[in-house]
Amino acid sequence: MHHLLPLVVAVPLLGAAVLIGTGRRLPRPVAEVTGLVVSGATAALAVVLLLDSSPPMVEWVGAWVPVGGESVGIEVIGDGPSLGMAALASLVSLSALAYSWRYFDEPPIGHAGSFPALMLVFQGAMCGFALAGDLFNAFVFFELMSVVAYALTGYRIDEAKAVQGALTFGVLNSLGAYALLMGIALLYARTGELAMVKIGRGLDGAAGHGGPDPLVLASFVLVLTGLLVKAAAVPFHFWLPDAHAVAPTPVCMLLSGVMVELGVYGVWRVYGTVFAGPGGIPAADLTRALVSLGVLTAVIGSVMCWYQRHVKRLLAYSTVSHTGLFLVAVGVLTPEGDDGAALYILGHAGVKAALFACAGVVLDRFGSVDEHALHGRGRELRGTAVMFAVGGLALAGLPPFGTGLGKAVSEEAVGGPLSVVYVAASAITAGAVLRVTARVFRGLGPRPKDAEYETGGSDEEPETPGLLRRIPDTMRTVPAVLLAGSLAVGAVPGFGDLVARSVNEAGSGGAHASAGWTLHGVLLDVVSAALAVALAALAVTRPRWVAAPDWASPLRRLQSGHVGDYVAWLLVGATLLGALALPGVLGG
Repeated sequence: MHHLLPLVVAVPLLGAAVLIGTGRRLPRPVAEVTGLVVSGATAALAVVLLLDSSPPMVEWVGAWVPVGGESVGIEVIGDGPSLGMAALASLVSLSALAYSWRYFDEPPIGHAGSFPALMLVFQGAMCGFALAGDLFNAFVFFELMSVVAYALTGYRIDEAKAVQGALTFGVLNSLGAYALLMGIALLYARTGELAMVKIGRGLDGAAGHGGPDPLVLASFVLVLTGLLVKAAAVPFHFWLPDAHAVAPTPVCMLLSGVMVELGVYGVWRVYGTVFAGPGGIPAADLTRALVSLGVLTAVIGSVMCWYQRHVKRLLAYSTVSHTGLFLVAVGVLTPEGDDGAALYILGHAGVKAALFACAGVVLDRFGSVDEHALHGRGRELRGTAVMFAVGGLALAGLPPFGTGLGKAVSEEAVGGPLSVVYVAASAITAGAVLRVTARVFRGLGPRPKDAEYETGGSDEEPETPGLLRRIPDTMRTVPAVLLAGSLAVGAVPGFGDLVARSVNEAGSGGAHASAGWTLHGVLLDVVSAALAVALAALAVTRPRWVAAPDWASPLRRLQSGHVGDYVAWLLVGATLLGALALPGVLGG
C-alpha cells in the first residue's frame, strides 16, 4: 500500500494539468464533473491509506531509497496524522467543488476548466504538505499551496477589492515563506540534512551541555514564523479576514476549513520531529511560546469576531480565535492535548466550511453579507437558517458535535485556568454566529444602526449569475453534509479513541488516555453553548449593553488594510516568538 502514497499528491495535480490542457475544448459540465471525479478519487485513496496507516508507511518517490543511510530522494510519510490531514483536505476540497457546481456565470479568468483546475492544484499541494517527510519539500508544497490560494482569492479579477485582498494575502504569506526557507537553510547548514527525522538526530548529536545555541533558536523562530503566518495566529493573522472578505465562498471553505489547520499541524509535526530532542528547544520554552500566543490569539480573535457585522469577516475572526485554542492544546505537549487538538480540528473543519457555505447562500440570494442591511431579509431561507444556527451551537462545542469532543478533551489536557479561555472564546464566537442568525434569518430585535469603524458588506457582488431566486440543491446539500460529518466525529462510538491512538502512534508512541466523552467535558460544553445563546439574546434584545466599548476601537483599527502595517506586525510577532522561546527571558 505504501507505493500508493505519492498518488495522493500526483492524482489531483495530473487532473489539474488535464483540465488546463483540454479545458478550452471541454463543455463546462464535463470540466466540472472531471474536477469532482479527480477530487473524489483522491479523497477515497487518502481514506483507504488512512485505514491502513498502522504501522506508519514510508515511501521514497521514484525509488530513490537511502544508500548507506544517506539519501537524496523525496520522502513521503503515511501515518495517521499526515494521512488524516490529507483525507480532510481532500474531503473539504470535494465539498467545495460540489458547492461550486455551475457557480460562476462566466469564468473571470481562463476557461471553464480554470477554477476546478486551481482547486485541484490547491488540494494536491495541501496533501503534499501533509505527507512531506522532509522540510524542503514541505516548503515546496507550502509555496504551491500559497500561490494557488492567492490566485483563488483574487479569482474575480474584475473587482478591485479581490485583487487587493489577494495582494495582501500574497505579501504576508510570501514573507512567512521566506522566513521558513531561511530557517530550513540554517538547519541544513548545521546538520547537512533535509529529512525531518535526520535533522532532529543531527541537532541532538551536535547538542552541547548548555542547551540550544543561537543558530538553533534562530531557525526555530524562522520556521515557526512561517507556519504561524499560515495558521493565522495573532499577530500574523491580518491577511485572513481581508482574504475571506473578498475570496469566493468555495475558497473560503478551504482557507478556514483546512489551510489554517495545516499551519497548526505543521507546528506540531516540525517541533515533535525536529526540535523536541536535547539539541532542540526545551519543552518548557515551547509551551510558554505556544500557550502565550494561543491565548492571545483566542482572546483577540473572539473579541474581533463579536464586533464584526460583515458576516464573512466575522467567520474569519472566529477561525482566528479557534486557531488559538488549537495552539494551546498543542502547546501543553501532552498526548491528551494532541488528541484534543486533532479532534477539535476535524470537527471545526466541517462546521466552519458549512457556515461559509451558508454565508455564500445569503450573499448570492441578497447580494450582501452585511448583518445590518440583511436584518430580517433571510426569513424565507429556513433551511439555511437552521444550518447556520446549528453551526453556531457546534462552534460553542454543543455535544455531541466533534467540536465539543475536541474542546472537552483539550480542556482536560490544559487544566483549569486555561479551560476558562476555551469556554469564553467558544461562547463569544458562537454567540456572534447565533446573533447573526437571530437578526438576519428571524428579524429579531431593533434594526441595527451603522457602527463606526465597521467594514460593511452591503456593497458586495453576488458570486453566482445574478441574484438567486432558487438556491441550487448543491448549495443546500453541501453544508448539511459537512455539519453531519462534524456531528459524526463526536457521535460515532470509539472514533475519539481511534484518532487518539493514531496521533499518539505518530507522536509520543506511548499509551494514551481515553479520548471519549466525560461528564466534566459535557458540562463545560453545555455551559459554553448556554453562554453563547445568552450572549446572542443579549445582543438582540439589549444591543447597547454589548456595543463596542471605547477600548475596542484601537484594536479594530489595527485591521487597517495597509500591507505595510501588517508587515510591521509580522516582524513584531517574530520578535515576540523569539522572546517567548528564549530560555530565561520571560520566566524561562
